[in-house]
Amino acid sequence: MYSFRKLQAIVLGHDDDYDHDHEEDALCSTLRASDVPVSLADCRSCSDPCDLGHHEAYPRRFDIDMDTQMLGSVKPYHRQIVISTGRSDWERDVTEAKGSLAAYMLQVSTNSLLNTPKPSSPPSNGKSSYPSTGLFDPSQSTRISILNGSHNTLSHEEDHETVLIFPDFKAASEVRRSVQGAQDLWDSSVAPGISRSGAFLEKTTLRTWVLPYACVILLCSHKKRDNRCGIAAPKLEHAFITSLESQGWDADKHVECPSLTMGPPLEEMNVTPEEREENIASHLRVSTESKRALIIKTSHVGGHKYAGNCIIYTPAGSGVWYGRVTPHDVDSIVENTIIKGLVLPPLLRGGLNLSRPNCKSLNDW
Repeated sequence: MYSFRKLQAIVLGHDDDYDHDHEEDALCSTLRASDVPVSLADCRSCSDPCDLGHHEAYPRRFDIDMDTQMLGSVKPYHRQIVISTGRSDWERDVTEAKGSLAAYMLQVSTNSLLNTPKPSSPPSNGKSSYPSTGLFDPSQSTRISILNGSHNTLSHEEDHETVLIFPDFKAASEVRRSVQGAQDLWDSSVAPGISRSGAFLEKTTLRTWVLPYACVILLCSHKKRDNRCGIAAPKLEHAFITSLESQGWDADKHVECPSLTMGPPLEEMNVTPEEREENIASHLRVSTESKRALIIKTSHVGGHKYAGNCIIYTPAGSGVWYGRVTPHDVDSIVENTIIKGLVLPPLLRGGLNLSRPNCKSLNDW
């Protein structure tokens, strides 16, 4: 992205390349000060407009905010859940759709968090604070981000959904589309204070697994909320599939039943809590080495003015939020962020668990 801007400045005789260099240096310095593994690679592997002929561009009239600083535009949250709907567009406010699991989850989370104290800000340690840079960890918020997703349910019952849970990197199946179903999911896997291994309930149909993928890519496609994401998501999905497959990866658009690769659900492990944690960590490492990606289109994630919006979750627990993503950027994202585990500063809006002291990559443990 920046190399093209520099070239454009030279051709047009503009003296703004220094400003972009300075902006990039400031971004890298901010991220490195917070122990975020970054890449200095160009966001784009081809020119703009693309001269390689294999990237589908956005329409000419695709108004995106290219001036506002994106870093810091992500609100902290404790967990993010993505509910199966088999659709790529939804009502404007998915948590207000009567009879939906999203609406039930909002009801349960609101009631449950009424008397929950908000976490205090961490003491200053001389580094950039998480909120001001958009970088945070789950302990800094009790807010739950509720999204609808394009994936199909794995459940056999018509009124049961499959919910992806991040940063836990888990799938919960057999979630009833009801207040009780939402409460069961909350109590077992979502509520602040629940560990990654979950809390197992009696008399519930819920079953949970570690996801069998090296990454999950979420693309905002919520057209009824903003047409720009409705335009961007299908093009980005195609670009990610093409790029991943060129690297020898498999790219899925629907969740494979984890029992095929991960064995029985966590609820059926007859082990101690410590042994369960070790088992989950082992499964997550297996997922990291799988060379498989799951691509899901989602409802509103915020910041449509930065379309295309892309969130990448890893088995190690990181969530990278990118904005202003075009098909031209996807090859670089796949190579640098997904494969090498490095953040591309010019695209970064913020993220979860990106601070990785003593780690060279987001994929390190």
